Amino acid sequence: MFTASPLSGDKAEQYQQLIAQCQALLHGERHRVANAANLSALLFNSLPDINWLGFYFMQDGELVVGPFQGLPACVRIALGKGVCGTAAASRETQLVPDVHAFPGHIACDSASQSELVVPLIKDGEVIGVLDIDSPVLDRFDAVDQAAFERIAGLFCAGSD
Repeated sequence: MFTASPLSGDKAEQYQQLIAQCQALLHGERHRVANAANLSALLFNSLPDINWLGFYFMQDGELVVGPFQGLPACVRIALGKGVCGTAAASRETQLVPDVHAFPGHIACDSASQSELVVPLIKDGEVIGVLDIDSPVLDRFDAVDQAAFERIAGLFCAGSD
């Protein structure tokens, strides 16, 4: 049985611990939705200043909401629209210090002030995005980005 442990140390050390917990949580399970559900719960409940965290998966040429933690979300997002659609279309992580300054931002939760979206790429194809929102301006930095890119890679490698 998996048990989440409290994180300690500086931000980089906390992410090392969290990544180890993600690896343990994914170990032995390959179901994409089950893994996304468990990861979103673990990450949301482990990190401060997060008001929405979850997955969108590609389906029929658009992003469709998957497992998440937070308030109800936008169900469908077109490629190239908003932060999530931009991350999926560009295949590049989007680190947005102020979502109100992002052209075409889609406000699913009006409390969100900053956002980090990592594309999920498996076998060369974008299968979705991992989306993290914060009610704090400029919440995310390069340390957060590197950790979430690692977590997204673990998810893609460990899920069918």
